[in-house]
Amino acid sequence: MGLQVETLLIQMNKHLPTVIVPGYLASAGEYAQLARDLEAAGFPALVVPIQWYGWLPTLGDRPMTPVLKLLKGAIDLALTRYPAADRVNIVAHSAGGWISRLLLGDKEYAGRTWAERERVASLITLGTPHLSMEKYTVKNMTFVNSQYPGAFYRDSIRYVCVAGRAVFGKKGSFWENFTYRSYELTVGCGECWGDGITPVEAAHLEGATNLTIEGVLHSPRSGRYWYGSPEAFSQWVGQLI
Repeated sequence: MGLQVETLLIQMNKHLPTVIVPGYLASAGEYAQLARDLEAAGFPALVVPIQWYGWLPTLGDRPMTPVLKLLKGAIDLALTRYPAADRVNIVAHSAGGWISRLLLGDKEYAGRTWAERERVASLITLGTPHLSMEKYTVKNMTFVNSQYPGAFYRDSIRYVCVAGRAVFGKKGSFWENFTYRSYELTVGCGECWGDGITPVEAAHLEGATNLTIEGVLHSPRSGRYWYGSPEAFSQWVGQLI
């Protein structure tokens, strides 16, 4: 962002527009409250307009191109609505985090180069599995972590990776086994702490500002303490620009 634009925003006591990226198989509507909370905190916000079925073309480790197109379009829209800014914040939940890392990069991916890093000021990931041993994500995850390891563009982009420490993986009941298996598929070990889906270790990136919030669960379900709940929200929202 140019110095004059940044100075103007500071003088007006306004922040950059923020684009919210839903998690895998999630719909935009699930993040409406998070968008309202960001607006209340002074961050103009919009959600990438995807529905759960919009993820179907990406199943089986196929390219994330449909999601990347929608994310790029959301950035275009945000910067059109708020012409005083030339960059946006990205707040990305779950798989939306590593997909956003793809969007920043300048290497050809699935026949196209995205290179959106110059239009992004900060990337905050919430419960994102930045690494995975799951066979249905291996190609995509290998690409992003080999081409853009860690907080790859940290000289120009603020990376903040937020993990939840709520559930310890262990074998037992159906849900305990589910969590154990989810952790195991991600980091190779089921006996560790995480948000019930993503282990703490996987949610952090080398070179990023890494935060861990106690008690936070993975998904934005009604009545659940998750990354967008007021107390958790207050611990990361100050990292936005």
